Amino acid sequence: MIRLGVNIDHVATLRQARGGVEPDPIWAAALAELAGADGITVHLREDRRHIQERDVRLLKQTVRTRLNLEASLDPAIIDFALEIHPDQVTLVPERREELTTEGGLDVLRHSARVSEAVRRCRDGGLEVSLFIDPEVNQVRASHDLGAHAIELHTGRYADATTELSRNVELAQLIQAGRAALDSGLLLHAGHGLNYQNVGDVAAIPSMRELNIGHSIVSRAVFVGFDQAVREMKQAMNLAQAK
Repeated sequence: MIRLGVNIDHVATLRQARGGVEPDPIWAAALAELAGADGITVHLREDRRHIQERDVRLLKQTVRTRLNLEASLDPAIIDFALEIHPDQVTLVPERREELTTEGGLDVLRHSARVSEAVRRCRDGGLEVSLFIDPEVNQVRASHDLGAHAIELHTGRYADATTELSRNVELAQLIQAGRAALDSGLLLHAGHGLNYQNVGDVAAIPSMRELNIGHSIVSRAVFVGFDQAVREMKQAMNLAQAK
C-alpha cells in the first residue's frame, strides 16, 4: 500500500507570517495522523523561513507514524538531523532566493558533497532518500552513492499545461521509477501534486510514498485538515487499486 507523507511546512509558513504561535504545525501533524497520514514531512531550511528547530524536536517526540526530515547538504543541518534522528532524511537542494524547492538534487554534479552527507546519515543509522529529477542517470548515481530511496521531483509533470506535455513528463517518471526498481531503490515522489493529478503518479509501478503539502494545506483551509488528508489518501488508494 502506498504511503502518504503530509508536508506541514505551510502551516508553519502561516504562523511565521505574523511571528506568533498560531497555527501550530504540531497540531497539524497530529490531525494528519488521525486522518490516516502515514508520515509527516518537514523541511528545516537554512533560513528557517517556516519550520523551526523547536518544531522538529517536538515532532520527534509526538509523531507516531514516520517523521521525514528534508535537509540540505549543509553540514550543520546534517548535524541536526543526526541529533534528532528522524525515521528518514530526504536530502534536497536549497537556494535561499527560491519560493520552494525548484528542482531535484544534482547528485552527479555534487557527488562528493552528496556522498559525504549520505555516508554521515547512514553511519548515524538514518534511512536516506535523495530528492532528484526523474532522470535515469540521476537514479543510478543515487544508488551508487548509497541512498536507500529516491524521491522523484514531480514539478514538471504537475506544471504541464497540455495533455501531451503531461504524458511526456509522466513517461519520464515511469522510466525513472523503473530504473529505481532495477537498482533496488525504494521509490517516492512529490512536488506540486494535488487532488487532480495525483492519480497517475500514485499508479506508477512500485511507487511506495508520496509527499504532499501545499495542496493539502490549501484544501484544509476550506474543509479542515482531517477531510483534506482523507480525500488525498482516497485519491491515491483508488489510483493504485485500478
